[in-house]
Amino acid sequence: MRDLLPPTVAVAVAESADWTGSLLAAERAGLGEGAVESRRRDFTAGRVCARRAMAALGLPPAAVPSAPDRAPVWPAGVVGTITHTRGYCAAAAARSSEIRSVGMDAERIKELDPGVRRLICLPEEEERGARLPAGVPWPIVLFSAKETVYKVWHPVVGSWLDFHDALVDLDPEAGTFTARIAPARVAAATVTDAPATVTGRFAVDAGLVRTAAVLLPR
Repeated sequence: MRDLLPPTVAVAVAESADWTGSLLAAERAGLGEGAVESRRRDFTAGRVCARRAMAALGLPPAAVPSAPDRAPVWPAGVVGTITHTRGYCAAAAARSSEIRSVGMDAERIKELDPGVRRLICLPEEEERGARLPAGVPWPIVLFSAKETVYKVWHPVVGSWLDFHDALVDLDPEAGTFTARIAPARVAAATVTDAPATVTGRFAVDAGLVRTAAVLLPR
């Protein structure tokens, strides 16, 4: 993920020991006693990486508990994001004085069946995807980009986005994407400066789709 984000964002990718590392008390409370082993490993690696990312910013160790909707709650003055997929986990953190919001997502490369594609992709995106270079399952790239857009949007606006609320345009040559948020969702936002557009970067390699984006301070 380091290659997709600006230098002001610190990134930590999980190492083998991170999946079974230690959690702080506030983090354990968010995980819950009945969490299955896969959920426990993913959650643990995410929080360990989050603390390593904050340490890279020169910040002291701090818990990253969970909100009721499971979103990570970062310490005051910090923005961040966590992603995990099978065998991969990463966290990113930045000072809120330098970055307004950060999002990233990782997905294993796979084909999506037509029913899932319809839930994720707008007709315009399907049409554009059919014209993109062969050999890449572009719908999973769109899925990952929209997950990243949501992670950027939610901390700023505090509301949900559906997959069809963002129209994503991919530029394979540049490795970038541009997401245009549905005007109705921007108009309905409770903040006056909800982002109408989110731009980010993506990479497809080593069996993974990776996407990331930031919003700069107002």
